[in-house]
Amino acid sequence: MATLQKIRNHGVALIVIVGLAMLAFILGDFLNSGSSFFNRSREYVGEIEGHKVHYTEYEAAKDQLTEVYKIESGRTDLDEDLSAQIRNQVWQMMLMDWTLRAEAERIGMDVTADELSELCIGQHPHQLIAQRRAFYDENGQFNRDNLLRFLNSIEQEDDAQNANLQQAKTYWMYWENAVRLTHMQEKFSGLMQNLVTANKLDAKYAFEARQNSVSADFVVQPFHTIADSLVTVSNNDLKKLYESRKPLYKQTPNRSIEYITYPVVPSEQDSLQTYDLMIKLRDEFTTTEDIALVVNTNSDLMYDGRNYSEESIPEMFREFAFGKNAKAGDVTELIYTPEDQTFRMARLMECGYNVPDSVELKIIAPEEGQEDRELGWFSEDVLRTQNRQVAEKAFAGKRGDRFTVAMGLGEQTFEILDIAKATPKAKVAILERKVTPSSKTYSILYNNAKQFIVNNGTEDKFRAAAQEAHMTIYPAYNLNENSDKVGQLKNSRPIVRWAFEAKEGQVSDVYECGDQFVVALLTDVKDGDFRPMSDVQGELTQMVRNEKKAALISKELAKATTIEEAAKAANTGVQHADNVTLSSNRFGNMTEPAVVGAALALNANELSAPIKGNQGVYVVRPGQKTRLEGELNAEQEISQLNMYTSYSLMYQVMNLLEENAEVTDNRARFQ
Repeated sequence: MATLQKIRNHGVALIVIVGLAMLAFILGDFLNSGSSFFNRSREYVGEIEGHKVHYTEYEAAKDQLTEVYKIESGRTDLDEDLSAQIRNQVWQMMLMDWTLRAEAERIGMDVTADELSELCIGQHPHQLIAQRRAFYDENGQFNRDNLLRFLNSIEQEDDAQNANLQQAKTYWMYWENAVRLTHMQEKFSGLMQNLVTANKLDAKYAFEARQNSVSADFVVQPFHTIADSLVTVSNNDLKKLYESRKPLYKQTPNRSIEYITYPVVPSEQDSLQTYDLMIKLRDEFTTTEDIALVVNTNSDLMYDGRNYSEESIPEMFREFAFGKNAKAGDVTELIYTPEDQTFRMARLMECGYNVPDSVELKIIAPEEGQEDRELGWFSEDVLRTQNRQVAEKAFAGKRGDRFTVAMGLGEQTFEILDIAKATPKAKVAILERKVTPSSKTYSILYNNAKQFIVNNGTEDKFRAAAQEAHMTIYPAYNLNENSDKVGQLKNSRPIVRWAFEAKEGQVSDVYECGDQFVVALLTDVKDGDFRPMSDVQGELTQMVRNEKKAALISKELAKATTIEEAAKAANTGVQHADNVTLSSNRFGNMTEPAVVGAALALNANELSAPIKGNQGVYVVRPGQKTRLEGELNAEQEISQLNMYTSYSLMYQVMNLLEENAEVTDNRARFQ
């Protein structure tokens, strides 16, 4: 009862406490659900014309294109630059795809299933299909039967070949989609070319621009002959010109940085450690019966039992392996080459025997009715580089032997057509170790970079300390949010991310970029839609200055009544320009469209008023005009103009569509 009474006495306070607790619970639940909502929104790489590109969609497209690259190139490893190229290509394809889809939907255009089928597997497939080597015959030509066999094979259910089948399906789906997208672009391009076409007035102008020509005497006074001090460029002049040209200065947000590097190179101690290791390995290397195990466990160069010839063996071991005193079991002294910082020693495993230098091969057609394909002659080294399995079986066989090896998505049978005459060979095991930076060296250099940051955390100190230490300061301008790297620095994408999170004047942490540590300074932040006037002030100043110089020059040249008087006023001579036409902007050896137009508009021997050109101010006196013979063929002229337009029209249209599309690009979050 006493407890109940206490509750009653504090009833109001308890109600407030419980109410606050409930409110906190409700708000917490709301914020948690809101957090999930915001997290979900961060799962999207971007949005193109209303289509939200989910991270998984983007990654799947990257994986697909990566597989295509691997199949087409035969490579299994992709370097940083190629990976970046794939990422950008995937985004550009998505941008084109969804932009075109949106536009096609507005005008009722589509690529139907029947169209796509005909383009992919019809009698005359699209060039994207016909150019795939996977469907070539033994003569290196596209073979539709090979294409159909390929498509039938990827429909089979075979657990043992599941990985290969999936790779083949991925490959086909990519090219099928590429054909659909390319054909959509071709249809849209065709539509645009029918809409954007030259007319009879265009034809007449183009024809007349070629027919009439004139030669002219002229005088030009360059702008640089007037001292800059004679004209005044005000801030208002610059602002006015900047506003008139502002659309030309459009930009995407970008950053500029400067950075210093600490190259990670081996120390003297690292070299001594590598030397000691090689000395310790020497006895085992000399006496072991399992040379492959010792070499392949300890050497940078693997031992594969290859047959070296006098031409293919490293020069430093040529006399050792092929000299008159060569003897199996001999071991060289330890050799160090400073050029590549590598220690080497060699053991002669076999010598004094002969093996063929090269072999002639042909590929056996997989099915009856197809022709075998002769490949020609291969040396062992070349063939081993291309396919080790083929090399080992080819040089272990004899003329007429056949053997089968796995190739790409299937198998290939070869026949040995001929084998060259045997020549002296030797088997040499080479144990080599390049001197590389140790963990201690890494640690010392990293700590040096860290200490630099601690002592020089401002822009002024950064530059002063770098200069005092005679370190090169490298600039990197106009990095955008999706830049894959900084200059040629490997694995430097994290520096780009930092630059878009840091404040101007901030010094970065230490970044490991390949074989060097990097410390960066953020020097410039640009987030506006247009380049600021300060960025283009030099260009604007020159333009205003030339305009004012032109006025001064024109005032003096306007007093001349003859071309000779104009030359005297300009303190120069009279020059001559031949074959001036409207179809060309060339006036003499200069590009001067305004002067060209004036020369053709004047009457013969009429002296022009001063004309402001690109290089200076001109006074022109044309001679008699010349007109070529010929009549206007409007249809031919229109066709020619349309052909010129077709080269760039689709590029311009796609750029315009993408520029005007509603696009949100969040890729920087995921790179």
